[in-house]
Amino acid sequence: MNSLIVKQVNTFKKHHENRGRILINCPDQPGIVAAVSDFLYSQGANIIESNQYSTNPSGGTFFIRVEFECPNLKEKERSISKDFTEVANKFSMKWKLACVSEIKKIAIFVSKELHCLQELLWEWQSGDLITDISLVISNHEAARVTVEALNIPFYYIPASKENRLHAESEQLKILAENNIDLIVLARYMQILTPSFVKTYENQIINIHHSFLPAFIGAKPYEQAYKRGVKLIGATSHYVTNDLDEGPIIEQDIMRVDHRDKIENLKKIGASIERSVLATAIKWHLEDRIIVHGNKTIVFS
Repeated sequence: MNSLIVKQVNTFKKHHENRGRILINCPDQPGIVAAVSDFLYSQGANIIESNQYSTNPSGGTFFIRVEFECPNLKEKERSISKDFTEVANKFSMKWKLACVSEIKKIAIFVSKELHCLQELLWEWQSGDLITDISLVISNHEAARVTVEALNIPFYYIPASKENRLHAESEQLKILAENNIDLIVLARYMQILTPSFVKTYENQIINIHHSFLPAFIGAKPYEQAYKRGVKLIGATSHYVTNDLDEGPIIEQDIMRVDHRDKIENLKKIGASIERSVLATAIKWHLEDRIIVHGNKTIVFS
């Protein structure tokens, strides 16, 4: 990282050294919020933000995200996790405790189209995307100059149907060596195997145009133009073994009309893709997402 980004990250970590987050989902019943609040109070914590949602107050699932300040959080993190287990067991909770100052490490996968990668790099350089972009992996050389100019390691690993398992074994080795927390498919035009997806379950975010399933296959914008579409958009989601059908994180659209040619549609689509992907990643980094089945609860 360059010196400006390092300074931005260090400032963020200093300002948030005692900031924590708890994400919880469990069967809904009375007393959950009180139990969580009382526990945090017993740890000397002050709740800064709390958001909750229930699918059905009578027998549904309850979701809550709590952000808090706690003196000496890093020193107390292990004991807090251990002590909270008693509360979690009482309410059959699935939960996660995160320290905000622990910066998540990202690996970006990209092919030939660089607009999403460039957006993420810009957000990162400007301090709007607080993360460690640890590396970029590509099956093409197109992004090398852009990436290496920012002193980010670039790995060229050719990938296709014929060598997919070998390519993924190389990729997985690199990811493990760098302790990657999140993989971003920034227009990476390769299908991941079930084994790869399972290794990083709910830790791979993808972006695609929102024509699916109407215009599947090659040249979707050409197909859309011929049909005279009036709306185009993009969807960002977690990757599952069902192609482009994982839990949706964020979507957006823009209206178009008969005057928009194919190239215009592509430019508008690329702009939406950049924005939607960046937003989805920020929400993940800020621990705002709980995956529930094949959908997401997003405390935006």
